[in-house]
Amino acid sequence: MRRPTKLELMLLATIGLWSLNLTVSRYILTHGFQPLAYGSVRYALASGVFCAMTLTVERSLRIARRDVPLVLAAAGVLYVNQIGFVYALHESTASVLALLLGATPIFAAIAGVLLRTETLSGRFWSGALLSFAGVALVALGAGDQVSGSFVGVLLGLLTATSWAAYSMLITPLMRRYSASRISTVVLSATTVPLALTAWPQLSSQDWSLGWEVWALVLFATLGPLVATNVMWFRSLDRIGPARATLAANLQPFVAAAIAVVLLSESLGWLEVAGGLLIAVGIVAARRRGTATLPVE
Repeated sequence: MRRPTKLELMLLATIGLWSLNLTVSRYILTHGFQPLAYGSVRYALASGVFCAMTLTVERSLRIARRDVPLVLAAAGVLYVNQIGFVYALHESTASVLALLLGATPIFAAIAGVLLRTETLSGRFWSGALLSFAGVALVALGAGDQVSGSFVGVLLGLLTATSWAAYSMLITPLMRRYSASRISTVVLSATTVPLALTAWPQLSSQDWSLGWEVWALVLFATLGPLVATNVMWFRSLDRIGPARATLAANLQPFVAAAIAVVLLSESLGWLEVAGGLLIAVGIVAARRRGTATLPVE
């Protein structure tokens, strides 16, 4: 039996950390942390870590003036994404959000059409229809549960679409800067408005949450947000976006399974059927060479 290579283990570790992040974040939000307070603290910590890493290795955070509007646009979309992410987890369940995020590659492709960076075949649109039908089933199934509100579903869709838009915006930046530098600059630019928006929650937040919650906050920052960034882009560089994305498409379903096991969440047959339809649609519409980062 062939042993997995270091690269394959690194890619699997990345998918595992991303999948675990939804469960960990859901636990944190149900154990005393307010949504915006959690998001702003996590991003502030991650920005500091990325800044230290980049300055140590590259000695500079310089971004060309022509790229500043693109950086600000990416930060604005990421700001919307993080608000959607924390409130989707607050209003719904980690398993429902995980299934909805499975449609992110479809939204990324549609964003590419709107930005005129690519054209799509009839096969893609057939797959997209299947995925959207799956999203509808997940929404119907979640609506029948107390834990899965309609608002949570809408916020989950906002999270998926905004992450797809963010992935498209940073693509040209990736050709000119390292992943570490882009992460430092964009996350820092996102942290400022996020902290300002979160100020009422930050000022009223009870910080006596216990060491377990704080340990999970540290994990959610250093693992799914920082370490995976490095491993993911190394995987893209070594095996290409097509193979890496195929593995990344497993993330929503692994995340849903983890949430069901660790948080004792339940998925109805409509949600399971919807998740399968989303997966079938992604396979049918899959385009070579497209890599969309899962939500962190």
